[in-house]
Formats: sequence, structure tokens, C-alpha cells
Amino acid sequence: MEAWVPLFDIFMNSPTPEIEASLWLQQRFNATTLSSSTTTPITASSFLSLLTKPCNLFVDDSSFSSRLTPKRIMFIETLPGMVQSRVLSFLALENERFNGKELSKLARSLLSESQGLDFWVKKAARDLLDRVSEPNHVNKWISGFSLESGEEVVGQEFESLPDWLKDMAAGNDPLLYWLPLSAADCGPRFYDDSLENDESLFSPVEENGENGLKEVGDEIEMDRVLNVPLEPEIENMAASLRDRVINLESSFKVVALANEIRELCLDKGMDPFQVLCLVEPWKAEDEAASVLISHLSSGDEDELAWPSQVLCSIVLPKFLVLEEPASRLLLTSMIEYCKLHQRAAVHALLFPLVLRKEGINNPICDVITRILRECLHPAHVSSFCQTLLCGGEEERRFILLPCHVHLVSKELVWTDSLFNLLHNILNHNVHLTQDSVDRLVYHVRNLAERFSKSLKFGNFVLCLVTKCSSILNSHKNVLTEAVECTNTLVTKSILLRIASL
Repeated sequence: MEAWVPLFDIFMNSPTPEIEASLWLQQRFNATTLSSSTTTPITASSFLSLLTKPCNLFVDDSSFSSRLTPKRIMFIETLPGMVQSRVLSFLALENERFNGKELSKLARSLLSESQGLDFWVKKAARDLLDRVSEPNHVNKWISGFSLESGEEVVGQEFESLPDWLKDMAAGNDPLLYWLPLSAADCGPRFYDDSLENDESLFSPVEENGENGLKEVGDEIEMDRVLNVPLEPEIENMAASLRDRVINLESSFKVVALANEIRELCLDKGMDPFQVLCLVEPWKAEDEAASVLISHLSSGDEDELAWPSQVLCSIVLPKFLVLEEPASRLLLTSMIEYCKLHQRAAVHALLFPLVLRKEGINNPICDVITRILRECLHPAHVSSFCQTLLCGGEEERRFILLPCHVHLVSKELVWTDSLFNLLHNILNHNVHLTQDSVDRLVYHVRNLAERFSKSLKFGNFVLCLVTKCSSILNSHKNVLTEAVECTNTLVTKSILLRIASL
């Protein structure tokens, strides 16, 4: 086990664990090959054997008082969730070095324990399973066999197409990459060119079949979500709840209201977006809202749909129009909720807030900073920044009630407070990826004249060249030209720091 400690230290602390782990393993593989006296061989199979090594974990058994029950788990499951996700991402990246069947078995074993599995671990396990199950992985495996050996020779037709498909294969536009048939050969009912230009068929509101969640774009209109009328009885109940939202005088009434909203949205099978738009829970006072959010938990930490709907209907509307420091009580309740539902916090709070149409201000910056620091691991914050800075609209999808879409933009709006937020992120020891840093340098160059007298902009650039100095060498000249356009208290300090790169 001691031989693997440096590798797990990389997975724990490195800003680029996949690359460093690959280099470390390659060096050890070479050393093991050259030296036959190694007591603990460092090989791909031995690493997988370590990860899948069975261990006993003792857990409380509620059926027996004061008794611990042993549970058989793999060694990888004893590691912190962040380390598990990084190990699985590395295995997916370097899957050709390892036995595909063993990787598949490892991923399936982890996913079979999905009830208590961290979201990022589950995502990495699924990515690994998808990677080793790809058709090209099978094709590489098949092509590795030699059909010219002394055993049974199959013949040259083994990999050739049937005669009736050879002419089809010469076409330039096959329907499927592995089946050389054109769309016309499949009949008009299968494919219709006229559908390509019919934009009315595609609504900006999309239904995710996995969790029933609507991801909302910027151009959505409210009636596209509320296109299915509610039953009169349900609509009357929702209207009654809306009247009670603004007249909550005691926590007892808030708890009763929360139970009724849950029953209406979850137990009766109604569309939560329709119900929440009618109930308007964001109009509750901050004290009542803090109690309301704490009593609307679904009890399923892995669920995304309902927690996102709770956050985007109670908390998000308040923060999108925030002009003063947020209520301490509401902020505390929101933080505790986001700790349990991290993915919902990213899609239903962080993305919409950062993409606020008017740009974020100081109170909103403080709210986002607290969520990032207290609810997410630095590695997840780095991933969020990468998606925000480098991702397209598809990657930056967020969850939002249609009546609040006009408050959010598709692109970042650069303000002093946004630079302050990025400064806070860097000071939180978040290791940004190379492409994220490249995009930040691009924006620094373009915005230097506009924010030439902004001290927050200057502090951010100084922090950037200090924290990311190892990956800024190629941007030295660009940064120097940009900073020379500024005139703040830290301009000279930034230029000296850039000169030392």
C-alpha cells in the first residue's frame, strides 16, 4: 500500500490529477519493467486490484441496539468522494492501459450502490462505463485478433460488406456511421426533410426523461410551460396557497403551507413549475421563506428535479433582485439546503445568478461566494468556472421559472463585482484549468481599457498572475500590454509580477 501513497496524494491535491497520475504511473511502469527486484510491482492490474480489494466496513444496524454490522465494500469506496471521482476520471482517460472488463466491473459495482453514492462519483462511474462500452472500443478489441494464424482462417470476406451494400457504402451521407443506408432508403415516414425547417416543433423548454426536469433557455415564454391547463380544483388550491404566502404569521403556518405545496407538486403528480408559478412562494417574507425551504426537502439527496424547483422558486427570485445584503436567516437556511443538493445549487442558483442580465452586484457576489466556499469542493468550483468561461449555451443550461427569465442573460455581464467574485474564487485555492485561464486572459485584454481605473479589476489581475503563474508564461506579453492600459494602486505590482513569470 505504501507504494501507492504518492499516487493517491496526486489525486487528493493536484490541480490536474489525470495528467500527473498518468505521468507517475508511466514512470513506475518503466521502473518496474527494468527492475525485477521490486517488492511491490506497480502495474495496471495491481492498481485495479488495489481499488477493488474487499474491505470490511462496520455500520450501525438499527434493528439491533448497540451493535455494529460488517459491510463488504471495495477499497475505492473508503476514499473521499472527491478522490473517488478523480480516480474514475483518470481510469476513463487512460482506459486503454487497463483491462476493459475489469473497468466495466468496477463501474457497475459502484453504480449498484447508487443510493448513497456522491453525485460526482456516480457521474464519473457512468462516464467510465460509457467509455469502455463505446463501439470503437469493441472495434479496437476485434481488430487486435490475427486472422492469419495457424488456426481456422475465416477468409477475406470477414470484414467486407455484402455485395448489396457495397454501392450504398460509396454514398457521402449515410444514415448511421456503421450502416451505409441513406435517409431516402428508409422511407418518408422515417425521415422528412420538411421537418428541418419547422422551428415550431422545437420548444426552448425541454423535458429530461431521466428526472422530469425542465431546463429553461433565455427566450422561453411562460405560456409554453403553462400550456396544459390545471384542473379547476388544483388551480383553486394553488390560488389559495398564493394568498397564504404573503400572510404567514407563524412557523406553524409555514410548515403547514410547505406540506400542502409538497402534496400538490409531488403526491398529486402535477407539474411543479405550473403549481409554483401560481403559488408564487418567492413573495414570502425572508423569515417565512427560510422555514419554508427547510421543510421542502424531498429526503433524496441525489434527486435534482425537486430541489432545483424549490431553489428557483423560493430563493433565486429574491437574490436576482438583491440590492442589499441578504437576510442572514434566509442565507443560512439556503446554505444548509445547498450542502445537501449541490447539483441543484449549481443549476438553479449559481448559473442564473452569475448570468444576471444587469450583471452581479456586491450583495449577489457575497451570496455566490458563500455558496462556492461552503457547499462545493474546490475541484467542483473549478469545473463550474470552466463551464461558465469556456462552455456554450448547452453546457451552461440553468433551471428557472419562466416568469423570471427576463432577469437572466445568455452571456456574462462584466462588472466590478464579477471581478471581485473571481478574485474570491482564486483566493479559495481553486485551481483553474488551462482553458479557463486562457479565457480570463482574453477578457482581461479586452476589458483593460474599460476597467482601467477599477481597483477590483486590478486586484483580480494581480491575484490571477500570482495564483496561476505556472500556466501564464505564454500570455506574458498580452498581459503586459493590457496592464499598461490601467492606472490603479496595484498597476506597478502587477507589472513586476508579470515580469517575473
